[in-house]
Amino acid sequence: MMNIATISELEGAGGDLLILPVYEDRVWGPGAAEVVERLGDWLDSYFDGLDFTGKVGQMAAVPGNNGFGRILFVGLGAEADADTLRKAAGIGGRAAARYARVVTTLTQIEIDGVGDAVVYGFLLGQYTFDKYLSKPTPAQTTDLVLVGDIAAEEIEHGRVVAAGVALARDLVNEPAGGKKPEVLAEIAAEMAAAAGIDIRIYDEMEIEAEGFGGLRAVSLGATNPPRMVVLNYRPEGATKSLALVGKGIVFDSGGLSIKPASGMETMKTDMSGAAAVFGAIKAIAELGIRVNVTAIAPLTENMTGGAAQRPGDIFTARNGKTVEVLNTDAEGRLVLADGLSLAVEEGPDLIVDVATLTGACMVALGKKLAGVFGYDDRAVGRVEAAAARAGERVWRMPFEKEYRSKLDSPIADVKNIGDRYGGAITAALFLAEFTDELPWAHLDIAGPARAESDDGYITKGGTGFAVSTLVALAEDLADA
Repeated sequence: MMNIATISELEGAGGDLLILPVYEDRVWGPGAAEVVERLGDWLDSYFDGLDFTGKVGQMAAVPGNNGFGRILFVGLGAEADADTLRKAAGIGGRAAARYARVVTTLTQIEIDGVGDAVVYGFLLGQYTFDKYLSKPTPAQTTDLVLVGDIAAEEIEHGRVVAAGVALARDLVNEPAGGKKPEVLAEIAAEMAAAAGIDIRIYDEMEIEAEGFGGLRAVSLGATNPPRMVVLNYRPEGATKSLALVGKGIVFDSGGLSIKPASGMETMKTDMSGAAAVFGAIKAIAELGIRVNVTAIAPLTENMTGGAAQRPGDIFTARNGKTVEVLNTDAEGRLVLADGLSLAVEEGPDLIVDVATLTGACMVALGKKLAGVFGYDDRAVGRVEAAAARAGERVWRMPFEKEYRSKLDSPIADVKNIGDRYGGAITAALFLAEFTDELPWAHLDIAGPARAESDDGYITKGGTGFAVSTLVALAEDLADA
């Protein structure tokens, strides 16, 4: 584990790398002016050549002096906020990977939660998934030194939430063959034991006996059996309760409504929702947030075996509703139906499901934003506010009840798809059938759950999106 320490001022410090903030138009942030003066007049022309002006996302490295081997300037843009600092720290963390002792004055910027933001961004900027590389190159940073009067609680919060995100990233980035449902359930059990969280794992026989019809139906074509994982965190003194349901399709071939080969290339990431709720409940427990949390993850592969469900088949979900399956590639909502039904039985104050659910949401919002849906304005508003605090971008989508008729079936209570238009909305309307009108919000993270390139503290591959939002949401409920 990286050692994170604080010092009151930069003077007299030393290290392998010094990270300094720069505002737009090359306005020096805390600690930078003194260092620049010692470096000399050549720096301006050097920055001119690089077109480094201090915009968000920019960085420039120069030889060090006065006890530092190298100096890295990172851009903050016109004005720093928590998310800007997360991004700058992430850029700095990635650039600092080969340096042992790193010092930064980013934490001298006067905003609330500065230590949390910098630690979170730096740690996640250094994240790598190198498990399968023959010659991995893990980060070499052993010491991060923060300049300023930073509360220990801020540092710990940033560290713990970043670790929850990193767990989610690890699970998402793992190839499907390495995270079969029973393996993923075992990983959850190990995490739960370490964090003091209760766990129940339903095997394939219990899934059938307990009426998890959606999960069973999706799993029929798979060789590897399904699992339903239920994690419970019950801190002393908690008065509010939160249920989290994460889609756990560990690989999605589309079933008999099979995807093209190119459509399967990223389908190891179709369990990003389950990964997010695992990472979130771990962080919530380690932080000791006083809210009761249940995290539910239906885990299965969606495959094309001879026993696979067929278009036109009907199953009965946990809550007794019958579902006509017209497209087996709209399978995430089927396992979520059981997860949501189970969450309802807990009677929580708020239910949030997280899922890489629809390509339609990506068509609407692109790959950077998640869609948030729901019939309860307060529930949706809570999620929006938590996401804003966490620096994760969500956008409220229409929840048009008139579209519910698109899901009408002549032979079942509901069918699993509507027509080609408004697919993200009809998917959310389908999920609402299993919420019993309790306070509920649906997060469609199909876009931001994975990244095609590094960006700030986001690294290519699984992003761990929604972990930070769910932690912030738990904190909000605890304070309510």
